[in-house]
Amino acid sequence: MPDRLFMPLMALIAIAMIALSLVWPQGYGDRSPGPFGSTPIQQTPEMKAAMDREKEGARRRAEAAERAVNDAGAPAAATQ
Repeated sequence: MPDRLFMPLMALIAIAMIALSLVWPQGYGDRSPGPFGSTPIQQTPEMKAAMDREKEGARRRAEAAERAVNDAGAPAAATQ
């Protein structure tokens, strides 16, 4: 590819990447700076409450499963 085509193409790609970096979120759950972007759904109070409820429910289910395994293993150990 001749340099006359390659260099302007690379400049155009670089400008596009810089423009994209101004509006793309900086990480998972982060908002873009300035007038771009909006508050991510993960940072809204309703979503945070829902995520906390899900974590608590998962913790309770794990504890119940562990108790069930321990209770099921106790009679078998007593008969041996």
